[in-house]
Amino acid sequence: MTTPEQTTGQPDPGPSGYAAARLRLLHEKTRPGPPRRAALARLTDDWLHALFTAAVREVGVQGAALVAVGGYGRGELSPRSDLDLLLLHDGGSDASAIAALADRVWYPVWDLGLALDHSVRTTAEARKTAGQDLKVQLGLLDARHIVGDPAPTAALRTAVLADWRNQAPKRLPELDELCRERAERQGELQFLLEPDIKEARGGLRDATVLRAVAASWLADAPREGLADARRALLDVRDSLHLTTGRATDRLALQEQDGVAADLGVEDADELLRQVYEAARTVSYASDVTWREVNRVLRSRAARPRFRALLGGSRPAPERTPLAEGVVEQDGEAVLARTARVDRDAVLPLRAAAAAAQSGLPISPYVVRRLAAAHPMPAPWPAAAREEFVTLLGAGEPTVDVWEAFEAEGLITRLIPEWERVRCRPQRNAVHTWTVDRHLVETAVAASALTRRVSRPDLLLVAALLHDIGKGLPGDHSEAGAPVARTVALRIGFDRGDADVVAALVRHHLLLVETATRRDLDDPATVSSVAEKVESLSTLELLHALTEADALATGPAAWSAWRGSLVTDLVGRVAAALAGKAPVAPRPVVTSAEQERLAVEALRTGGPVLSLHAQPQPPQEDDEPEPIGVELLIALPDRPGVLPAAAGVLALHRLTVRAADLRVVELPTALGGACDVLLLSWRVAAAYGSLPQATRLRADLVRALDGSLDIRSRLAEREAAYPRRRGTQAPPPRVTVVPGSSELATVIEVRAQDAPGLLHRIGRALEEAAVRVRSAHVSTLGANVVDTVYVTRADGALLTEGEASTVAKMVEEALRG
Repeated sequence: MTTPEQTTGQPDPGPSGYAAARLRLLHEKTRPGPPRRAALARLTDDWLHALFTAAVREVGVQGAALVAVGGYGRGELSPRSDLDLLLLHDGGSDASAIAALADRVWYPVWDLGLALDHSVRTTAEARKTAGQDLKVQLGLLDARHIVGDPAPTAALRTAVLADWRNQAPKRLPELDELCRERAERQGELQFLLEPDIKEARGGLRDATVLRAVAASWLADAPREGLADARRALLDVRDSLHLTTGRATDRLALQEQDGVAADLGVEDADELLRQVYEAARTVSYASDVTWREVNRVLRSRAARPRFRALLGGSRPAPERTPLAEGVVEQDGEAVLARTARVDRDAVLPLRAAAAAAQSGLPISPYVVRRLAAAHPMPAPWPAAAREEFVTLLGAGEPTVDVWEAFEAEGLITRLIPEWERVRCRPQRNAVHTWTVDRHLVETAVAASALTRRVSRPDLLLVAALLHDIGKGLPGDHSEAGAPVARTVALRIGFDRGDADVVAALVRHHLLLVETATRRDLDDPATVSSVAEKVESLSTLELLHALTEADALATGPAAWSAWRGSLVTDLVGRVAAALAGKAPVAPRPVVTSAEQERLAVEALRTGGPVLSLHAQPQPPQEDDEPEPIGVELLIALPDRPGVLPAAAGVLALHRLTVRAADLRVVELPTALGGACDVLLLSWRVAAAYGSLPQATRLRADLVRALDGSLDIRSRLAEREAAYPRRRGTQAPPPRVTVVPGSSELATVIEVRAQDAPGLLHRIGRALEEAAVRVRSAHVSTLGANVVDTVYVTRADGALLTEGEASTVAKMVEEALRG
């Protein structure tokens, strides 16, 4: 005896026939994923088709249709998905007949225990309800005709889509707010240990929202990888339904091994990693899409005003320079028209640093172009390293720029070792983030602590790499140290600095573990830490890294108690290290060029300048391109040189990367001696071309004789360009470093790099009536560490009180 299914190829229209066919389909191992979801939707369509056709014959209703909406409308049925159905009719039939038709369809579904979300409406009623309920409208955007009269379905689809596009300026902000509220409740899918695959941010609900936004024609999501991400999340939900036998979307810890096995994934960690990768793709696409929606809506709102002002013409978009080859346009960082993506290997990092420093998102289309940039040489040029450190030190805006680069694979292209930690879960309730995001968040936390250390660049890079050993066999601190050293060398640090980064990674847990687990009154505790740390500078960096790591881990990882214990330990270790013999200073070397300039300055009695570009290796057309410029200035010693020279550079928009000021003594023609100031600068143009040396010299002469008011000129320019958005930088810190020199008082300035900063420092020292014997300026990313050796006018050391007053005057000048 044959069954109807065997003879017709269609399922038995009865509940038992459909249930049996459904059960066989769900347990087939040969076609999981999209084929199974589509097959389940077709099987359900056929069953409902038979039910509805039979019911229409019995009741005699005309002009009615059965419509699938929501996920079922998209033809994506997971094993335990709801059936979202709309019984649509033209209103011409008796209400009792319509009710009877609905009963004959709904009850067989309920009898099988299937979840059913149902409604009965005319086209006008459905359209009205959609206008009142955003969720209903979203479901109807995926309406799909199953059976019955196709005319009502077609009319409804046309009307709902037209309404959606017409009402988009009103409905999309409402939808954006709903998404934000849901994200606040459910959290970020890419960081949760027990995520809701559907409702968490970056989950299936957001993927559906992106389809709705695209249907509005107002904006579209980046398509790269989005379909694969959505498919991966649907596959996980299917497996979750099958392994649990329940209609759940939460991937609980106890279910992860079973789901991983069902999907053929290595283990639960790899399963979570795949889920996180998919969620990150959806989240990034959502961020880009909503930013574009808001930009378009702002543009539409502003357009009538522009037309009224400009007589109907549309203004060209304003482009404000941010860095060489990078401009701001429409609230995003984009490439300048002259940017040479195929020739400029540093451009991606320069664009990233400029965007983060300005608090701007970087255009996804720009990031896609940057992915085709010239490969970075190894080791990186100094300019690339500086831009990378600037990116890491930008604070919170770093995260969005980093995520944009991650979306196009630029991070693993720059740092291949990053692939091992990318989207790696951390099965520890203390941790808030995945390993890679924790590393970025640690750099963000470290950016607020850069005033506490003499080498903020090493702190920021160590913060980014401190857990790079996770995923390798053994202790991640020990395993990560050689990896961090390799990365630091590739980035362009010398071996000494790379060793420091490796030591910080190796010992990044040393302070907090020792402080909370050992007796600090035991001398052996302090001596053991001192032996591992070896130097005060490393101890200083390790202290800041410890705090940044804990702050980026989660609220349970740091407290006032832990902080006080670590600070106590650091103080004891510092005292122990201070008892060691000091390291001999490096000898000062004067080049032949510096000697020539000094002699010329003594002969002429005025400033002498020399500019030397430092070219990178020739490109394809054999034309070297300058990546940095050395500026040498020599002039007879006199007051006001430092603020005058620094101010002239700032007026010409030259960024000081490093500087050294010192006094040399030269014999005169009469047999005496004269002091000549030598200033050695490494500068770069913020944007545009470099000025000519003759112009710099002319302005320096005017600044020294008082005919060029640098202070007023800098103030005017700052007033003309309002301060950009971005994370508030930590306040400057000026300290006296006692015992560092027998010849002068040492004052150290740590601050955010800014145009005219060195000019303000020099002016404050002039007002304090001290003599600058030497100055050493170091720009480390977005931070500067300036060390100034000062004396009284007669050459004597400052008293403790005088030094403190000078430091306070400089700090007040920088805060003002």
